[in-house]
Amino acid sequence: MSALRAEELGARYPGQAAARPALIDVTLELRPGERLLLLGPNGAGKSTFIRVFAGLMRATAGKALVAGVPARSARAHVGVVSHATFLYEELTALENVRFYASLYGVRDPVGRALSLLEQVGIPQVAEVAVGKLSRGQQQRVTIARALVHDPAVLLLDEPDTGLDVAAFGLLEALLSESQRTVVLTTHNLAAGLRLGTRAAVLARGRLVHQQPTVSADDAAGLSDLLQELGA
Repeated sequence: MSALRAEELGARYPGQAAARPALIDVTLELRPGERLLLLGPNGAGKSTFIRVFAGLMRATAGKALVAGVPARSARAHVGVVSHATFLYEELTALENVRFYASLYGVRDPVGRALSLLEQVGIPQVAEVAVGKLSRGQQQRVTIARALVHDPAVLLLDEPDTGLDVAAFGLLEALLSESQRTVVLTTHNLAAGLRLGTRAAVLARGRLVHQQPTVSADDAAGLSDLLQELGA
């Protein structure tokens, strides 16, 4: 069974003209453990794709499936990190991660939260209110929160926003050591090629290019394609 599958997927935002949806007939499939680098110009539909599979937005056509289940019913199997943290600033780092652990019924939520804050390199700020943390530290808390229920699928929408080189290297290590299926959007093509095992390109809501494998050698070709598309 596929880990993630889009079947002629379409989506548009409330008030968006039916003639110009955010996603149009997108079909792709990820096997368990694959890491998809999702590229495209601003407005291409990358964040919309993430939102649909995160269960935060309804598809208007086709299907969005996680392990064969409609995405809106599969949130327990999905973790999300975006360029916006959506953390509760008045709560501590530990309280933020523990809260989500409790929502997902994680055994020993405090222990799990502390363990993940250790893994992302910020155990020293566990009792500090998130609003007092640096942007990079907040993003590390967001990564810990996304992993708290050990999801099979991880959706990363520009997760490198606010992260320094060391922190992004930590994220790379966390992903490389796991068997999670990942969808990653980023403007850092070199970093994306290190993380991704395959690539897809969206433009104006349509899937215009796919590669079953990627490496650093693909940087020039993908960069040229993105320039042609206006990225």
